[in-house]
Amino acid sequence: MPQHKSIVLELKERTRKLHRKDGDNEQDQWTLQENRNAFSRILFRPRILIDVSKIDMTTTVLGFKISMPIMLAPTAMQKMAHPEGEYATARAASAAGTIMTLSSWATSSVEEVASTGPGIRFFQLYVYKDRNVVAQLVRRAERAGFKAIALTVDTPRLGRREADIKNRFTLPPFLTLKNFEGLDLGKMDKADDSGLASYVAGQIDRTLSWKDVKWLQTITKLPILVKGVITAEDTRIAIEAGAAGIIVSNHGARQLDYVPATIMALEEVVKAAQGRVPVFLDGGVRRGTDVFKALALGASGIFIGRPVVFSLAAEGEAGVRKVLSMLREEFELTMALSGCRSLKEITRDHITTDWDAPRPVPRL
Repeated sequence: MPQHKSIVLELKERTRKLHRKDGDNEQDQWTLQENRNAFSRILFRPRILIDVSKIDMTTTVLGFKISMPIMLAPTAMQKMAHPEGEYATARAASAAGTIMTLSSWATSSVEEVASTGPGIRFFQLYVYKDRNVVAQLVRRAERAGFKAIALTVDTPRLGRREADIKNRFTLPPFLTLKNFEGLDLGKMDKADDSGLASYVAGQIDRTLSWKDVKWLQTITKLPILVKGVITAEDTRIAIEAGAAGIIVSNHGARQLDYVPATIMALEEVVKAAQGRVPVFLDGGVRRGTDVFKALALGASGIFIGRPVVFSLAAEGEAGVRKVLSMLREEFELTMALSGCRSLKEITRDHITTDWDAPRPVPRL
């Protein structure tokens, strides 16, 4: 190898090491791609000659009736996407007759979102080192009429988000994390790498454990969904700890790279839950066909994140309404063409996957 090429390679390697911290996971974004690609490996087994003149997509989540099994996942800092941010998203979700989940790190407070009008809303919770902050936030969500807590359990530390590091991501000075504004926790300082990573390192409790799920039940009567479960073992523990439901999530593939796509982890979690609590899917859903596949694998419903933020950035409230309408129409068509008139008619037999055993040929 020519000497100058050897020197260049050595410099590149040194630079790479300088930009990595011990113990950090440099991400290849394999899981991000897999969250989408995995859906393409699940195929339909439609049933024909069934009267599908009437399709019922309604369902019940934690006792609340919604128009379709498509709900809105928590996505932070929505006013970075559009000036109306979470206000617009809340109105769009309410108009669609479905559930919005508000992020702890929203740029609109629980009270502000509640002020947009009626709607079924859940509150996503990060557990801070100061438990008084957590208790205060949960009480505020209760008073504002939120119906459940979605406890994020996969973020004792923030995953290595290299785009954030490269861009030195931080919250713009004209925005704050509104739920923490009065607690001197609403601002995010600039950092040499990611302002969000620095914020999380300073505030989020790395000691979070299953005992805290039980503690949370002592300070609220709201049902608790555990968000971030991808294994059977943790499913069983979550149920024993009193979880009212499970959200199968890999945090939009931004935490630990090389974990399975959520649609690949779903069936394992569903089987472990044994019907004791509902299981929901979060991650990778972009089409109504994806929704059908998740329900066929046992999900009680799905949550969408990126489609909401992208549509919000494009057209505000109208954009979010449009993406929910598109998914609804695609899902309804998939049900009709698969021979399903209601959600309870969607079964495992309506799909085939590359991990299924060969099917015996039925005798005539």
